[in-house]
Amino acid sequence: MDQQGLQRPRLKKLIIKNFRSIGRVPVEIELDEIVVLVGPNNVGKSSILRAYEVVMSDGSKKSQLTLDDFPNGEVNSEFLPEIELQTIVYDNTPGEKWIDDTSGEKLVRECWTWSEPGKPKRRGFNVIKGDWDDDSVPWGAANVANSRRPQPHRVDAFQDPIDQTNELVKMITSILQDRVKSLKVSKEESDYVKLLNSIKEIQRKIIQDSQEEITRAQDGISEILKEVFPGYKVIFDARPEEDLDKSISLFKAGSKLLIGPETGYRSTVDRQGSGARRTLLWASLRYISESSTKNDRPHVLLLDEPELCLHPNAVREACKVLYDLPKKGNWQVMVTTHSPAFIDLSRDNTTIIRVERNTEGNVEGTTVFRPSKVQLHDEDKKRLKLLNICDPHVTEFFFGGYSIIVEGDTEYTALKQVIASNDSYKDIHIIRARGKATIVSLMKILNHFGSKYSILHDSDYPTLESGNRNSAWTVNQNILNEKNNHIDPSKIRLIASMKNFESAFLEKEVKEDKPYNALVQLNENPKTFSEVELLLKALIDHEEPVPSNCLEWYEIEELERFYLEWEQKRL
Repeated sequence: MDQQGLQRPRLKKLIIKNFRSIGRVPVEIELDEIVVLVGPNNVGKSSILRAYEVVMSDGSKKSQLTLDDFPNGEVNSEFLPEIELQTIVYDNTPGEKWIDDTSGEKLVRECWTWSEPGKPKRRGFNVIKGDWDDDSVPWGAANVANSRRPQPHRVDAFQDPIDQTNELVKMITSILQDRVKSLKVSKEESDYVKLLNSIKEIQRKIIQDSQEEITRAQDGISEILKEVFPGYKVIFDARPEEDLDKSISLFKAGSKLLIGPETGYRSTVDRQGSGARRTLLWASLRYISESSTKNDRPHVLLLDEPELCLHPNAVREACKVLYDLPKKGNWQVMVTTHSPAFIDLSRDNTTIIRVERNTEGNVEGTTVFRPSKVQLHDEDKKRLKLLNICDPHVTEFFFGGYSIIVEGDTEYTALKQVIASNDSYKDIHIIRARGKATIVSLMKILNHFGSKYSILHDSDYPTLESGNRNSAWTVNQNILNEKNNHIDPSKIRLIASMKNFESAFLEKEVKEDKPYNALVQLNENPKTFSEVELLLKALIDHEEPVPSNCLEWYEIEELERFYLEWEQKRL
């Protein structure tokens, strides 16, 4: 909501083509409170940040492109840069002809194109004409439209220390000025209000004493102007009382930020290491998010690889700051990252987009996770949050490669040992669920983007000694149900170890240090290593045979029969 109580427009989608490394095939980015861009190096993630900054800065120098922003660094009339922004609005301020409500929401489309380096041409999609309009645009002037959009704050991966310092000082000073100026609404006359009143009185006196000189200047200029434009007259309107607070600098020019030990020497930010500067950025942003006053214009933070130069503790704190920023309702965040630590699956406001080049060499942006579509339950979120705390690298599967979900630490350790022994096992990601129920939660995410993957879990046993049904066995049915929810269940290979991984593959079971015991047995027993490697091959290639102490199963009755037969053989 803004200060007039109106709900602010919600940015829905960004479409980019012919911009830097992005070619003629458009890249579509679904927007959310938190947008995380993942993918290999040099595929266009930073270009997406820049494109977003460009349209958010319409009318300013930041919206102007250089020749380097054009495909192959040249102007080709058939492949000109084009960026489209789609916005959901909640009133009619853009103008009726720009609003498409056929989806049940009010959608406004705007497009920026560049025929040459420099300023863009902005157009709106006229729903009455059914085409882009070259004569007018939604909301009118760029400054009016910008006031309805978030204000961008870009932080590059290797930003110049001086520029980074200036941005921090500007950000903090802006917040302090807003805080001081908010005192005007106080019932008691503050020192700031007294200052404004004093300046008003001084200005009125100066204008009054200078009126004779002002009149002389007006008349002199008017006489010269009349020679070209007869009947024209110049008036100097001093307006001493309008927007007085905007003409006052509350803090001295050249304000500095100093950082250092409490009892030691403190120097300017630009003299600090990269880690300290970026950590200071998080501290400043956290302060702003927790204590800033209501601002007319919301903000969008655009961050390139926020994990760079940060200590592991600082990485976790940075992640928390980023995810907490939108809670204030006036921040949106878009980051590029190579760190799984910056992905929190338990949040409701996060879209994860994998950016990569396809076989034709075109950049693609694929939305691989969106909470509203995955439909995680509260229990799913709790399990994933705990899993993320235990294993911050669990979300590596978003960054590519073939995924294998395993239930526990022992099989995770054993399979990783086999993978480490052979360079041919590349791009294989073992996801450690640390519990059978969490397997179902992870499947929901992988199913969401139609992945091909495999699952290795313990069969456990159908009934307890008491005769009651084993709750762990019941989860097997939940796993099967979630497999069948996949758009193509044949993409999932479901393998159960009888009755657990240790029983199926290891000659000696232990109650403690199970992962270490698995490593020892794999290193000392070639037969054990060979069996586990066969299992790994079966998990990677769905056509490979499954080891004898495992079962690829499709029905719960089939799993129970196989388990009972296996148990009978052991007796």
